Amino acid sequence: MNSSPLVSIIIPCYNQAKFLQETLQSVNHQTYSNWECIIINDGSPDNTEEIALEWCYKDVRFKYFKKENGGLSSARNFGILHARGDLILPLDADDKISKNYLSISVEVISKNQGSVIVYGECHYFGSINGLCPLPKYDAVSFLLKNQIHCSGIFYKRDCDKIGGYDEKMKLGNEDWEFWIRMIELGSKVIYCNDMQFYYRQKPNSMLESTLKNKNEINEYIVNKHFHLYEEKLGFIINPYILSNKFKFTKLLYRRVRIKINNAIK
Repeated sequence: MNSSPLVSIIIPCYNQAKFLQETLQSVNHQTYSNWECIIINDGSPDNTEEIALEWCYKDVRFKYFKKENGGLSSARNFGILHARGDLILPLDADDKISKNYLSISVEVISKNQGSVIVYGECHYFGSINGLCPLPKYDAVSFLLKNQIHCSGIFYKRDCDKIGGYDEKMKLGNEDWEFWIRMIELGSKVIYCNDMQFYYRQKPNSMLESTLKNKNEINEYIVNKHFHLYEEKLGFIINPYILSNKFKFTKLLYRRVRIKINNAIK
């Protein structure tokens, strides 16, 4: 890999104009300079375009695209399609990263051969402030709960191999499902606590929607990756249970926890 690879930062934006300035400022403050920032207006009726174009005029590394609304996965895929960088960093329009996020990520990636996912320490900010303690990554328990926040850095070539983000997932946790496929591809997961990702907390956030639709999302993910759950967790789900979201999720979580507890003993 080039010692100073181009990093493409992908920022989908839908009605987040009031937070976008702060997000783009965190990109502009990076100590690593070889980046491009692709802002995708996913059909926002607010003044996203005005703010984005201001930054494009200030710095040619910022690039702006507008598309019809298609959801977060669709916007990310659109941005990745137009990315020129070897490395991709997804960043939501209301979040931000520490100024050393790119420099540390590139350094870590340069020391590791093959496919990787590099992510930093997660902090809440906004209506809630403080450390967001992510569970330590584990290949088995990862199938039970996501342990990698949405702004991990990865190779564009690996994203292309797995077909990008699943655009059918519009209720949340599309990043978790994306990481599952990246890891199945062979990506090594690397956590760095020397760089920080800041996850904005606010009322009516997508996180609330994700929690509300938790059972439906979990069912979709497990159905899609049933072979992995069967292989890693060693159980087969009764077809009847699959047709009942509540029973399915309850059974799945109980069996996964039993499997994890037995592995720990």
